[in-house]
Amino acid sequence: MSVVARPPIVTGALLVRMATVVASSIGFFLPFSVVPEYAERSAGPAVAGAANAALLVTTVAVELAAPALVARIGYRWALGLGLLALGAPTLVLLASSDAAVVIAVSALRGVGFAITVVAGGALTAELVPAERRGEGLALVGLVSGVSALVALPTGSWLAQVAGYGVVFAATAVVPIVSVLTVPFLPGRPAMAERVAAVKRAAGVERASGVERVAGVKRAAGVGAGLRTPALMWPAAIFAASAAGTGVLATFVPLAVRGGPIWLAPAALLAQSATAALARWVAGRAGDRRGHERLLLPGLLMSASGLAAVSLTSSSVSVLAGAAVFGAGFGVLQNATMTIMYARVHPEQFSTVSALWNAAYDSGMAAGAFAVGLLAPLTGYPPALLLTAALMAATLPLIPRARRSP
Repeated sequence: MSVVARPPIVTGALLVRMATVVASSIGFFLPFSVVPEYAERSAGPAVAGAANAALLVTTVAVELAAPALVARIGYRWALGLGLLALGAPTLVLLASSDAAVVIAVSALRGVGFAITVVAGGALTAELVPAERRGEGLALVGLVSGVSALVALPTGSWLAQVAGYGVVFAATAVVPIVSVLTVPFLPGRPAMAERVAAVKRAAGVERASGVERVAGVKRAAGVGAGLRTPALMWPAAIFAASAAGTGVLATFVPLAVRGGPIWLAPAALLAQSATAALARWVAGRAGDRRGHERLLLPGLLMSASGLAAVSLTSSSVSVLAGAAVFGAGFGVLQNATMTIMYARVHPEQFSTVSALWNAAYDSGMAAGAFAVGLLAPLTGYPPALLLTAALMAATLPLIPRARRSP
C-alpha cells in the first residue's frame, strides 16, 4: 500500500509571512495595556476603556471593508499600508496624553491593524496546504501567540521601568521596519494555484464533518458571509471569548494595582503563554479528531478562568484564572478559524479572515468598553465576574456552530 506524502507546511513564503505576523502582533499588543494606563492618568477609567475600544471598534469597521481593498491592490500593498498605519501614529503619543489625541491615535492604529490582519490572514490560508490547514494555522498562530506573549507583559513592564515613551517608540519602529519584508511576499495568488486549491478543497470530505467544501454555497463577500450561519455561529462563540481578552488586557493592570508589582505582568504572561500553547495543541488535535469537538471545552475554560481572575485579592487566583482563560481562548482561536476556512472556497478566504478578525476585535472592544463603564460603579471584581457570566451564556450556541453546512 502506497503512502501519500503530506505536503510541507513551512515554506520560504510562509517564513517571510511570519515576520509580518511578529511585527503586527508586537505593534498591537506592546502598548495594549499601556495606553489605558497612560490615558487614565489624565482622564480617568472611562477614557482608559474608550482608548482600546476606539482601537477595536475602528478595527472591526475597517475589517469588514478590507476584503475589497485586498482584492483591488493585492496582499503586498495592503500589508505594507496596514503596517505603516499600525505603527506610525503611535509617535504622536510621545507629545500628548490628551484624551482626544489618545483616542484618535488608537482609531488610526485600528485602521492599520484591520488591513494587516485581513490581508495577512487570507495570505496565510493561501500559503498553507488545505489538508493540513488546522496545523498550519496553529503554527502561524503560535508565532503570533509567542509574540503577544512577549509583547503584552513586556509593554506593562517597560512602562514601569523605562516610561511610556519607550513603549510608544518601540511600537512605531517594529511595524515600520517590517515593511521591508513585504516585497518578498506574493502579491496575488497565481490563477493556477487558486484552481488547484479549489480542486483540492472540493475533494475534501472529512469524517469529522468540518471540511465539506463540496456543495457549500459560495459567499459573495462580507455581506453574504454575515448572512451565512455556518460562518456566523463559530464567529459568535469566538467573540464571546474575545471579550474576556479585551477585559484582561485592558483592566488587569488596574484591577490588581494594589497588589504585588509583578502580578499584572505575570498574569498577562500566563494568559498569553497558555493561549499560544493551547492553540498549537488544538490545531493538531482538531485535524485528527474534528475541530467542532473543541468548542465546548474552549468556552468552558474561558468563562471559568475569567471568573477566577475576578478574585483580585488573591494573586494565586488571578494567575491561575489567567492561565485557564488563556488555554480556553487559544483552543477557540484555532478551532473557530479552521472551521470557518473549511466551509468556504479559497476565493472567500479574505471574507473569512475579515469575519473572524471582526469577531475577535468586536468582542475585545465590547468587553473593554463595557467594563470601563461598569467598573467605576461596581469595582473591578463584579465587572469581571459579570463578563464571565455573559461568556458562559453563549454555551447554547455551540450545537448550532457544530453543524456542517
